[in-house]
Amino acid sequence: MSSPTPIIPVGSWVLVTGATGFVASHVTRQLLERGYKVRGTVRDLTKASWLIKDHFKTYVESGDLGLVTVPDLAVDGAFDDAVKGVSAVIHIATIATFDPNPNKIIPQTVAGTKSILEAAAREPSVKRVVFTSSIVAALFPVAGINTRADRDTWNDAAEKAAWAPPPYDASRGMATYAASKLAAEKEVWEFVNEIKPRYSVNVVSPSGIIGKPLHVKHADNPVNWLTTVFKGDKARLDTFPAAFFVDVQDVAILHVAAMLDPDVKNARLQTWGHSTNWNEFLAILCKLRPEKQFIADYPDPYYLTISTDQSESVALLKKWDGQDEWKSLHDSIAEQINSPYFQIQ
Repeated sequence: MSSPTPIIPVGSWVLVTGATGFVASHVTRQLLERGYKVRGTVRDLTKASWLIKDHFKTYVESGDLGLVTVPDLAVDGAFDDAVKGVSAVIHIATIATFDPNPNKIIPQTVAGTKSILEAAAREPSVKRVVFTSSIVAALFPVAGINTRADRDTWNDAAEKAAWAPPPYDASRGMATYAASKLAAEKEVWEFVNEIKPRYSVNVVSPSGIIGKPLHVKHADNPVNWLTTVFKGDKARLDTFPAAFFVDVQDVAILHVAAMLDPDVKNARLQTWGHSTNWNEFLAILCKLRPEKQFIADYPDPYYLTISTDQSESVALLKKWDGQDEWKSLHDSIAEQINSPYFQIQ
């Protein structure tokens, strides 16, 4: 298969924010393996040593990977130095503390998004910006909703729930996070429509993400739902008995495709992967770990009735990585729990 011609030439510098994160570390790997140079932002260099001393040591030594510190994304001008000389920006970093107080999450997330868009607009070398959104910016993946998400579907329920009067108890954390992703993505499109920057923008909106971890913290993480199933945290699983899940490597490829493809502009790429439920997870886990006792199956399993058109995303997987479809749920689960970084018993 001949390689398509990318809009960003091989050898160019790319800025990846939040470089130590689950998705961002895979995006970084994809870019480096394809011949790009990566400048990654981190909040604390002391917590990023594994990235430069382990996985990507040879790229650091060759000068193809460098890290810069951006301790506060929301500060005006936070990314001005980081964007110097880069041809593309992939903005993945976000606030994922699930703090239920919207005043501590939403304004800061929007400010960080605006800051990097403005910095990119001031840097003449930037040709493409990719923003990481989420399924929850469009809607909540819960039972009883029959929505077919499209370009103009927004999670108004999350916005309303997040900004409801206090008390801000912990149960509101997901609504606040969803509202922050919604507000940040809307900021992206408002900026594009009003400022009309010289660069083009694409948005990648994943669902729940699982798959091969590149660090222990990626495997044993509260937002990693496969780990939640493995640990048998039923109280948490009960909040989402059915969901969509996508492999982290597929998500990374979609980010790279959104950066490289000259024919994809102003796209909102829904990247949901597979519709599934915990019984499917448990069946696969029982086969992969027959010696382990997992929680019992749910008595009335179901699938979500929400939907979206993922054909553009799947076509980009084919175009830029030769894949015909999403990585299977079985392979994603196997790659995660068989990783040396998955140390949960």
